[in-house]
Amino acid sequence: MSGSADRLPRLLALVPYLMSHPGAQVGEVAGVFGLSEKQLIDDLQLVWMCGLPGHTPGDLIDVSWDGGEILIDNADTIARPLRLGIDEASALLVALRMLAATPELAEVPGDALPRVTAKLERAAGEGAATVSTQVAVDVEAAPDALPRVREGLTRGRRLSLRYYVQGRDEVTPREVDPMRVVVVDGRAYLEGWCYRAEAMRLFRLDRVLGVDVLDVPADPPAEAEPRDVTAGVFRPSPTDELVELELSAAGRWVAEYYPCEQVTELGEGRLRVALRARDEDWILKLALRLGDTGRVVSPPDMAETVRQEAERALALYAHHS
Repeated sequence: MSGSADRLPRLLALVPYLMSHPGAQVGEVAGVFGLSEKQLIDDLQLVWMCGLPGHTPGDLIDVSWDGGEILIDNADTIARPLRLGIDEASALLVALRMLAATPELAEVPGDALPRVTAKLERAAGEGAATVSTQVAVDVEAAPDALPRVREGLTRGRRLSLRYYVQGRDEVTPREVDPMRVVVVDGRAYLEGWCYRAEAMRLFRLDRVLGVDVLDVPADPPAEAEPRDVTAGVFRPSPTDELVELELSAAGRWVAEYYPCEQVTELGEGRLRVALRARDEDWILKLALRLGDTGRVVSPPDMAETVRQEAERALALYAHHS
């Protein structure tokens, strides 16, 4: 028999289901909830003893299952299905978007995942819809990037890449000794020794525009060590500029998604966070993405740059609308 931690959520879902399916059969409902008929009847017996304070017959839920047909009454107070909070819906949306971006699932037939994601976005509303795992980049990634990278790993060969660098909006040639493919935040990355940077680098595969497997053995230097990516890909440097943002309740995801040096509660769900910006373009894109759910408060010149860019974007929108 399941424990109370599993049983309570099930009961809270069971009552609304029975209210919306009057006359449902015991066997049918047991199948819906993945229970045996005995487990379901045990739950119904518990429901029969639940109700509002007072615990008189008029306060308790009235449920019967004679002849296998389940009838329930006097349960209007919990007749509505449980609703997800914004945090719960946001977590589910992030997970669904991560699944959708996982290379191993890219070729799975059917549209169940996009349909579920869209339905959850509509149900969750604007608060959860602000959460996104990444900003989309409009580049034509090589469709065979992952197979070519895996070929290089299997054969122990150096790779020649054409790689799009979002921060500088340019395509750069790279020669890389591949070491592994990792998935972080739902994105697949090639990790290896980059001869252009003379250091270990992570390359997002959806920004790889071309891959050639060279007839040169991969031979990374002894100091080449894989990075710990359990906390995410972005690793701010102490020399990066410290930026402060004020976030509304709908913008709190920033504190969970990016490493912050300081997080201060301001009340009513608002936050003030301090984080390192790797460059001005990065913080500008983050600020514009936040919209009215967050604003840069310091340094003042960064806040002014964001304000000017937002005004320019609005002017362009007004001109073309």
